[in-house]
Amino acid sequence: MFGPRSYGWYNPRSRSLRRPALQALESNTTMRILMFTGKGGVGKTSISASTALRSADLGYRTMVLSTDPAHSLADSFDMRIGNEPTQLAPSLWGQEVDLLHQMEKHWGNVQEYLSAVFVWRGMNDLVAEETSVLPGMEELASLMQITDLAESGDYDVVVVDCAPTGATLQLLAFPELARWYLDKIIPFEKSLLKVAGPMIKRMIEVPLPDEELFASVEQLVVQLESMRGLLSQPDVTSMRLVLNPEKMVVKEAQRAYTYLNLYGYATDLIVCNRMIPASVTDGYFANWRDIQARYHEFVEEAFSPLPIFDVPYFPTEVVGVDALRAMGEALYGDVDPTGLFYTGQQQEVVKMNGSYQLRLPLPFVEKSDIKLTRSMHDELIVHIGNWKRNIALPRILSGLPVSGARYDEQQLVVSFKASVNGAAE
Repeated sequence: MFGPRSYGWYNPRSRSLRRPALQALESNTTMRILMFTGKGGVGKTSISASTALRSADLGYRTMVLSTDPAHSLADSFDMRIGNEPTQLAPSLWGQEVDLLHQMEKHWGNVQEYLSAVFVWRGMNDLVAEETSVLPGMEELASLMQITDLAESGDYDVVVVDCAPTGATLQLLAFPELARWYLDKIIPFEKSLLKVAGPMIKRMIEVPLPDEELFASVEQLVVQLESMRGLLSQPDVTSMRLVLNPEKMVVKEAQRAYTYLNLYGYATDLIVCNRMIPASVTDGYFANWRDIQARYHEFVEEAFSPLPIFDVPYFPTEVVGVDALRAMGEALYGDVDPTGLFYTGQQQEVVKMNGSYQLRLPLPFVEKSDIKLTRSMHDELIVHIGNWKRNIALPRILSGLPVSGARYDEQQLVVSFKASVNGAAE
């Protein structure tokens, strides 16, 4: 039997790895979504699978699924997982989302239109159908499945094995961008096509979008906005960053944490995976152990006050239910994995000295990297490197001029002049 005691240098019951004396801030009293992300290859799938199994062992009805198109959950459990919920253990189900089913459900009319355009351009019917499945749609379909699972009421916990950091951030930003497109662009396009559409069609015979297509896009964006609202509720959804104690990995985790804060997604835990225990004294591994220890100190300094849970480097593959259960025990000990481990201040508006301030936590960023612009649509646009967020200003700030901005104690603070009798001071 592949059990907890068969891992050579690590006995989970001895707690040979240093672990924080921490209990979850809240027990699981509502539906919980736990999303694990990080650099590719850090062990997100194993951590996600072991968390889901630990949750199920505690009696929570748990679903685990992946937004990574590579779909390695089945390999991790060493079981076949289909596009319908598949029971993996008592109270635990897994699912690998069927892209074609999700496309037909959420994107059917749009896909048909794209396929028609490609055929009009001379593409073979079969190739056109395949090409109309746009890059990234599989991950997007997986994220939309989260909303369906949450609304079904069939599960207490949904554990998500996310794609590598960059792809996950693009997906999490997508609902907000889609909302902007729906509000600003689609009404204009609908009006234009209503007036000029018949003439364009007679002149070049190109397939044109119809009302049904626009209705499908609008419905899709509404669903995405619902997903955005669900994933940005800190008492429901927690982002958890998985990393290894290596320089490049830690740096990417820092950037991910910054961007998650930028888009308003709450992180409650850092998982430091593949730690070589202090009991290992072999020359080769002892050297790596010392290197890891130095980077672990950096992780503690960088991510404080977020809790950090360590997971040992297992000398054999963590594959199958027994191995995953051992990893879950090593990771969480006696702590409920579905709890909320940290709550921090998210975006807030405060009134101070006769003016208003919009405060947005943005750790691990240089002041010179932040650029601000104000749009004519009562939005504040924050640029950090290649990422940007259009922040819809609350009504109380709408129309007020920006009087200044500063980066202070890992927070972006934007000041607005208060108005007197409807006019700005």
